[in-house]
Amino acid sequence: MNQVIISAATEANPLVPNVWEMGVVLVGFAVLMFIVVKFIVPMFEKTFAERAEAIEGGIAKAEKAQAEASAALEEYKQQLTDARAEANRIREEARAEGAQILADLKEKAAAESARITAQAHVQIESERQAAVVSLRSEVGTLATTLAGRIVGEALNDDERSARVVDRFLADLENQNAGAAK
Repeated sequence: MNQVIISAATEANPLVPNVWEMGVVLVGFAVLMFIVVKFIVPMFEKTFAERAEAIEGGIAKAEKAQAEASAALEEYKQQLTDARAEANRIREEARAEGAQILADLKEKAAAESARITAQAHVQIESERQAAVVSLRSEVGTLATTLAGRIVGEALNDDERSARVVDRFLADLENQNAGAAK
């Protein structure tokens, strides 16, 4: 048993690390650390910087887009206000034009009415004159026939009958004029 204890004492203690192993691990760690610091960390930093720049650029773009959107909104509101004012102006012009057209149509209608009335008066006057002429000839014929019957002689002489008719009509007109007063 002593030998087992002695052989165990000469063997390496598992709690104490081997120097060569520690050296190899330290060299491997140093190489790995060199590679990480030299190549990998710069790539990470480059990617981080690009992302930070992209985010800052995105924020700047977003702020710029927000400013442009605000400006566009103000321009839209101004255009809308201008369009409403223009629509109101056009509506008022249309109302005024409609009133003017209505006044013109009323004036034309009044003028047309006056023309038709004047034409009717002229036509009535001409028809009255035609009726007077027609009545004179009929009254003249009747008066000559009546006068011939009363006098007892025929009044066939045209000149004499015309004088009699004219005198009879003049007497009638004088009687009508006296009665009208």
